[in-house]
Amino acid sequence: MRVISLKGKEESVHVSTESKRNIRAWKRGIPLYIMIFPGLLYFLIFKYIPMGGVIIAFQQFDPFDGFLKSDWVGLDNFRRLFGEQDFVRLLQNTLLLSCMNLILFFPAPIVLALLLNEARHAWFRKFVQTVVYVPHFLSWVIVVSLTILLFSMQEGGVNKLLVNWGFAPIELLTDSDYFRFLYVSQSIWKEAGWSAVIFFAALASIDPTLYEAAVVDGASRWRQIWHITLPGLRTTIIILFILRVGYLMDTSFEHILLMQNPTNLQLSDVFDTYVYRIGILQGDFSYTTTVGLFKSLIGLSLILIVNRVAKKIGEEGVY
Repeated sequence: MRVISLKGKEESVHVSTESKRNIRAWKRGIPLYIMIFPGLLYFLIFKYIPMGGVIIAFQQFDPFDGFLKSDWVGLDNFRRLFGEQDFVRLLQNTLLLSCMNLILFFPAPIVLALLLNEARHAWFRKFVQTVVYVPHFLSWVIVVSLTILLFSMQEGGVNKLLVNWGFAPIELLTDSDYFRFLYVSQSIWKEAGWSAVIFFAALASIDPTLYEAAVVDGASRWRQIWHITLPGLRTTIIILFILRVGYLMDTSFEHILLMQNPTNLQLSDVFDTYVYRIGILQGDFSYTTTVGLFKSLIGLSLILIVNRVAKKIGEEGVY
């Protein structure tokens, strides 16, 4: 009985010590919890609570009747979406623009980070980083306005120079064939520098002794990039790629809306602009919520599929 009592006391002392240790650890983390709280509050208010509004995708929602009294229509809104005459065109435009953005834009920050990482002069690297960061802080209104000022047929500075040099002006804003190229180019110019920040952080975490050993072994700069730098970035690249694929059905609404005009409408009309036109301007909230739910389900499915493929080939996924 005495042995059992001693064991019980030892266990209680151990539990008490462990509890005190957890409490001290929690108290030390209070400043961090306070810093995290605004972010959690943002996601709770603007991301999670609004998910309850998805129910109107299965209703004929009337703002005056509210969620509880609006008529239930089941899957009628989905049948309407898939039977819409413009559905195939909207899906094609959305996927094409997103895929072009994924193929052309996604590698741009990686290439930029690699190039700046190879720069020998620190002042030059910092100067270029600052220059390529700046466009991120410009709104799409400013970016599109600059594009119009430079490439408009009548008053555009670029076209004026071309005419003065004896060349024909470029109908960049009125010829629909240029729209997709222009869309991706503007995205790269505006966001590539900012997107490269995370790759700069990943590059800084690579052990410099690996490069020193490679130099001793006689490896060239290209060999060092191929065998040290890129493997060091591989996990970051794969995780960001998986997350990017989840946004394949999303396009930059403000960007496309500002670039849209009657000459390129057939190529620039995507689900986001369609939702704005039908949902906001015409007030068909139930139907456009169905469009948003459809996009979200496709994005979730793509993330699950690509993440599973990454796990299958031995890479780390997002979960």
